[in-house]
Amino acid sequence: MPRMTSADFHALSRAQQVLVTGGAGFIGSHLVEALLARELAVTVLDDFSTGRRANLARVDAHPALRIVRGDVRDADAVADALADATVIFHLAATVGVARVLDDPANAMESAFLGTRAVLAAATRRGATVHLASTSEVYGRGARLPFAEDDDRVLGSTQVPRWSYGVTKAAAEHLAFAHHRRGGVQAVAMRLFNTIGPRQRGRYGMVVPRLVGQALAGEPLTVYGDGAQRRCFCDVGDVVRALIALADVPAAAGRAINVGSDREISIAELAREIVQTVDADADPTAVHERLRFVPYAAVYGPDFEDPPCRRPSLTRLRGLTGWSPSVPLRESLANVVVDQRARRVVPSPTASEQTVS
Repeated sequence: MPRMTSADFHALSRAQQVLVTGGAGFIGSHLVEALLARELAVTVLDDFSTGRRANLARVDAHPALRIVRGDVRDADAVADALADATVIFHLAATVGVARVLDDPANAMESAFLGTRAVLAAATRRGATVHLASTSEVYGRGARLPFAEDDDRVLGSTQVPRWSYGVTKAAAEHLAFAHHRRGGVQAVAMRLFNTIGPRQRGRYGMVVPRLVGQALAGEPLTVYGDGAQRRCFCDVGDVVRALIALADVPAAAGRAINVGSDREISIAELAREIVQTVDADADPTAVHERLRFVPYAAVYGPDFEDPPCRRPSLTRLRGLTGWSPSVPLRESLANVVVDQRARRVVPSPTASEQTVS
């Protein structure tokens, strides 16, 4: 096969068909809607282990949407779903730290073997692969903000907490190896904490869990001392970034952070959620709604959690001019509206951070 160059980068502006693995998931379903709005034909490949057909309800009957049920590790399923697509958004992966810790072997196999199957199919088809990676690859992080070319600081291999990040980093290595070999154009998009409608708390996402507890009038459980800091980005902004990167040939062969760089502590987040759910809540009494729970009580004594995760967005902004536009309060309000409509019951076994 001839060596591919940046001139072979299949931008969305020139594509007609797109494959989204994990397209029935939280981020994937929002991306599918946006791609269909651009008048592209979209195929979704999803095994529906965590993705839901209901997430695609707004576009389920769209004539340009095809849904394939299958495991991304299955080469035949990937080849069938790819068909004539020239752009792949590979989002399929284990969702949430709770599921990763429950079955780390499955999470690792899904992340690495699924990426291998997608890259093999893309090489045969000559498609561009946009790999959804994660802030987990930084581990504890060498410095703040996390920049794409920084050294990574990871914990012991005997601590399951770090297995997902290691495997996603290996998937990036594999994608870039294919890219350097010239068989496929690949981009690794390192997603930080993403929030919005359709996200569920049962897999370890802190915002929908805390919103559910606030709506139910329950105490909001905050793990640790609540001082750990994260940056939350609205799913609409994230989808804009993913689409923007898919139209930039200079992104090929690079890792790129995607998320907000506005920090908030988890305790502050919980208080913000209480006031979003109940605008008349007494600010002096809001703190009394929080219940602090040691990590060890939920995940055992060997659980480790970075004190802060903040991305450098210099590369993303330089390539696309993108910046987050949705304020946190607005994103939280959208989650509240979504959960009220669905009457979501909060999960008692969720974690404080998203594993993307």
